[in-house]
Amino acid sequence: MPITLRRHEWMVGVSAAMHFLVDGLCVCCLYLMLDTPGIQGMAKVFLTYNILAFMTQPLTGWMADRTKHRHWLLLAAVVLLAAAVMMASVVAAAPGVRSGVWLVALLLGTGNSLFHVWGGKQTVLTMGNDMRAMGVFVSTGAFGLAVGVTFHSWGLLQTFLLLICLLSLTHVRMDGTFSKGETAKQGKTYGQTIVWCSMAALVAFVMFRSYSGEVFSAGMHKTPVVVLMVGGTAMLGKMAGGWLATRWGIVKSMVVVLMATALCFAAGPSSVALLLAGVFLINCTMPVTLYLANVVLEGREGLAFGILAAALIPGYLLATM
Repeated sequence: MPITLRRHEWMVGVSAAMHFLVDGLCVCCLYLMLDTPGIQGMAKVFLTYNILAFMTQPLTGWMADRTKHRHWLLLAAVVLLAAAVMMASVVAAAPGVRSGVWLVALLLGTGNSLFHVWGGKQTVLTMGNDMRAMGVFVSTGAFGLAVGVTFHSWGLLQTFLLLICLLSLTHVRMDGTFSKGETAKQGKTYGQTIVWCSMAALVAFVMFRSYSGEVFSAGMHKTPVVVLMVGGTAMLGKMAGGWLATRWGIVKSMVVVLMATALCFAAGPSSVALLLAGVFLINCTMPVTLYLANVVLEGREGLAFGILAAALIPGYLLATM
């Protein structure tokens, strides 16, 4: 019996494909700057990009929740990413223009931030805060990063940008209109104390997940094949987490996942297989935390997504210190 996908499911698929391309474009662009002769201090540029791309998402998420036509966020993100690619081309042609590298980081980080909160909110509103859909959307970025790092080239960068432009227009067309700022109602509200205590707990857990994922990843020698394997494993974990939690329930699935993760931690860096298992398992929790944040912050899906995205950076920095 043939499987027929509804328009909303196709829209989530297009958003997920764009997530792969956007993250791939950003890291590809930065690595090309790293390879440009005469360009130094790229570690600070990478840090600046990550702070802009993730730590600003609570702000851009807050904006997304108040934007009447949310597709303007997507179009603004595409314009910023296109400007970053053009500026990167200028820097590569004239490496003496070193200040241009910082502008590239600014444009990439801001564009990435806008895209993520748009995609997170769009997915929730399209599919009704479905953990499976959230898992699909958030998963592809990890593999996009791996592909961008491994195969970065000017040809790949331009291909990424072209496809982002085409898929953005496709998504707007599929949506039928510049959708207005409706919210996904869960039917239940909570007091402010419960809301922010719950969000604090989710933020702490996301920091732990980011720390754990980086620890597992750091235990492997980063050959191109391993980078692709880590990115692919993280992607599959995020996808699987939504399906497992939907099928088994949040409590049962997360207890199993976290117990298995603890075993991987206890085993230490004894083998690549165990480290990859740890990456897979800890990433299974991502769609669950997003779902819970959307339940707690009802009607503020952009802010919920942005707060949890920002929590990734402290955990990552702790693991790399």
